[in-house]
Amino acid sequence: MPIKIPNALPATETLLGENIFVITETRAITQDIRPLKIAILNLMPTKIATETQLVRLLGNTPLQVEIELLHTATHKAKNTSKEHMLSFYKTIDDVKDQNFDGLIITGAPVEQFEFEEVEYWQELCSVMEWSKTHVTSTLHICWGAQAGLYYHYGIKKYPLEEKLSGVYPHVKDRKNSILLRGFDDVFMAPHSRRTTVRREDIEAEPELKILASGQKAGVYAVSNHGGSRIFIMGHSEYDGDTLKKEYLRDKAQGLCPRLPENYFPDDDEHAEPSVTWRSHANLLFSNWLNYFVYQTTPYDITAISADGTAASAEGAKGDSK
Repeated sequence: MPIKIPNALPATETLLGENIFVITETRAITQDIRPLKIAILNLMPTKIATETQLVRLLGNTPLQVEIELLHTATHKAKNTSKEHMLSFYKTIDDVKDQNFDGLIITGAPVEQFEFEEVEYWQELCSVMEWSKTHVTSTLHICWGAQAGLYYHYGIKKYPLEEKLSGVYPHVKDRKNSILLRGFDDVFMAPHSRRTTVRREDIEAEPELKILASGQKAGVYAVSNHGGSRIFIMGHSEYDGDTLKKEYLRDKAQGLCPRLPENYFPDDDEHAEPSVTWRSHANLLFSNWLNYFVYQTTPYDITAISADGTAASAEGAKGDSK
């Protein structure tokens, strides 16, 4: 099924060129169907690249998806045109009376600040509080995952000795996790961050369970018991050249970055990067949409309950090891 996006969104041309089935607003109004409503709070500075990456993954499922792009009112985008933001983005105040089947909160390049020091922290807190009663399942990514764990459970982040940059192997901590259904025993995922969360802090919180982790990358996927809040520490949505662009940017700024690990063939920065995470990324998003959004959200979207939703597939199955 197609993903419904605004007519003139730059991602449209890109995705059509990749043979991803896109349906514009003009055509969608002729169809009698209730698509899944997914809001994306895009905190990344490269908004067009990030929205394209996420829409690509959301569009690679049998479900029809309608997206709503959100940005913070308390921080103005510096790397995206004002025209683009006005044309395609809304604030939480614009949609606070609506319900959504799913919400994605992206990462952001603010991890070296304390949470409370981030310009839009209070606004983000209001979004996460709103999600409890207006969203079936929220997917938090990278810094967004650290922010969600801190806001909902008081779990702190800690600085790393050096930036974690590269593509790392992970294993499933819970073999029967529905979020990871179809994953290989070992799967790869990109990371790009300077802070981390500690496994023991998460294990001490009875409402949370660690689904996957890596020896070098640490905790990768965490879920609450209902599946209404999922936290992904890496960037499975990244394009093949995203880490390369970040590395070259940091290098040009004189930051002397380390070469991203397990990324360039033979560690040759002039070589084409190897993409080893695309299949897992598609599975991650399709499993989230199917089991935690589509299978659990009420047909009447206004019936989302006070705790977010009814018992999810993950909770119903027990998610045993």
